[in-house]
Amino acid sequence: MSITACTSDAADSEPGSATGSATQSDVEKLNVVVHERVPMLADSFTQGLEVDEQGKLLIGTGQYGKSRLLRFDPADSTVLQQEDLPADYFGEGITRSGDRIWQLSWKNERAMHYDADTLEKTGEISYPGQGWGLCAMPDELIMSDGSAQLRHLDPTSFAERGPRSTVTREGSPVSNINELECVDGLVYANVWKSTELLRIDPASGEVNGVIDASALDDAGADSKDNVLNGIAHIPGSKDFWITGKRWADLYRVSFE
Repeated sequence: MSITACTSDAADSEPGSATGSATQSDVEKLNVVVHERVPMLADSFTQGLEVDEQGKLLIGTGQYGKSRLLRFDPADSTVLQQEDLPADYFGEGITRSGDRIWQLSWKNERAMHYDADTLEKTGEISYPGQGWGLCAMPDELIMSDGSAQLRHLDPTSFAERGPRSTVTREGSPVSNINELECVDGLVYANVWKSTELLRIDPASGEVNGVIDASALDDAGADSKDNVLNGIAHIPGSKDFWITGKRWADLYRVSFE
């Protein structure tokens, strides 16, 4: 199956410095091309998505009393492993770094870490403010907090490093930066309540690419909360898995 989404020039609401100088002509406009569509866990409030070394999906979900960390097989849409969060935690973005999986919380100001193989929880670390999205570069973690800023974190201690980067699109700050995926030195980001994905230079914060996902069937969900959220690069390919909060489907796509 191949569907092209033409380009065009998000339960609980999530709220929302380098300067950008990219002009409209500098920002690449891309299409979502769907290569595969598989059933997703339609009751899961997806907050984080990542592909593990075996090609399985790590999924972080949100909502109080329903937040989980899952390992999911897209080949047959089965849950292979699951770790529940405490009922008073609202789960957010996830990423793998080394032998750890990190998971943010929304307002608890706590990041959980787990054994990457067993999903057994191995500890927690505190951080200030809200947690939204998280992804791993080779030497740092990148975190969003619902604002226009990206935080740069130590991958072991979770301590914040240096100045934050402000995400700008054609010179204007972009708030509500949500789920993140780090790929080849760039950050791909969901924006809460938007059907666009942004490709960002994490050092400058400049948006250098915009991907329109509005033509995906689930993007027309009737609840204002069931928004596009979740992007995971498939290693060794140019493809990504993308989905949304309580979406019935998971899409394997490329950006062209």
